[in-house]
Amino acid sequence: MPVAGGIARGRHLAADFLTRVRADQHLPVSQRVMNLTQLVVSELVTNAHKYAPGPVLLDLRIAGDAVEVAVWDSDPVLPVAGAADAGRVGQHGLEIVMAVAEGFEAKREPVGKRVTARIALVDAPGISARSGPRR
Repeated sequence: MPVAGGIARGRHLAADFLTRVRADQHLPVSQRVMNLTQLVVSELVTNAHKYAPGPVLLDLRIAGDAVEVAVWDSDPVLPVAGAADAGRVGQHGLEIVMAVAEGFEAKREPVGKRVTARIALVDAPGISARSGPRR
């Protein structure tokens, strides 16, 4: 689906999609998964709008025990996460996505590229919506 309206629209589409998945398919979607999915959508759509001319497409789907967030844009240059730099302001989006996703892939398409992140529907043991990972 085209992401007209940008980042906020993408976040709303993701929330609506996961709400329907929870209600219609009775799949477990915790608030943590909802938040992470919206974060990933925000970061990937932001990057697409920032670095690629033309349209941005967002595809959300359930694949096994995960939600897949795929964003297509018209720029064929594949994204690369920057080296860790605590002093860098901004440009951490891809690092964030890779940190919260259980899978990440970027590949060229006949036109542009598709970036896909997988987020597990079920929280890992020791993780809660409030506390994050236990240490």
